[in-house]
Amino acid sequence: MKEDSAVNRLIASAGVVALTSLLGWTSYQIVSRNAADAFAECRSGNVAGGTIGGPFTLVDETGATVTDAEVLAKPALVYFGFASCTDVCPLDNARNVEVATAVGQGLTPLFISVDPARDTPKVLAEYTDYFGEGLIGLAGTPEQVKAAATAYKVFYQIPEGATDNYQVQHTTFTYLMLPGIGFADFFPREATAQEMTERVGCFLKSR
Repeated sequence: MKEDSAVNRLIASAGVVALTSLLGWTSYQIVSRNAADAFAECRSGNVAGGTIGGPFTLVDETGATVTDAEVLAKPALVYFGFASCTDVCPLDNARNVEVATAVGQGLTPLFISVDPARDTPKVLAEYTDYFGEGLIGLAGTPEQVKAAATAYKVFYQIPEGATDNYQVQHTTFTYLMLPGIGFADFFPREATAQEMTERVGCFLKSR
């Protein structure tokens, strides 16, 4: 019995040491990760940068071909949607324009259409005019749009056999992209303009 008790105490002690070591290592990893992340205080959660975004070639409102290097030369809020959207897109674009105006510092709101069949440069020019001069509309060929959406992990689906009157299902995140850094964070459509303004301002200040 005494030997069994001694063995049990030894096992328990080893377990405590192992758990303490694990907790210590986990804490070290968290602290190290935050210390290495210059934007840790700006995030609302754990976000791993570098996996969203990439090269793309699209067409702007004037019909000119542009690349990601050109349109993302300044900080940008990137949002995918379509001009015929009657519910979420107008609200999200208006919010993003409001944030860009409040933050300043060259922050540009970009609207990338996932409806290339209908969203021609002329349509996008008329659409973005409703939101003031800040919002920039981009589209392109189906292949170009698909490449851009894939780079940003954006889901969208146009109904099969769609006619002129249809809705496109799509991801509604807004992505903050920073020059020289790339993807910094994302904002769900539930994020308010005030919350976004504060967090984006933090990112730009911490660069």
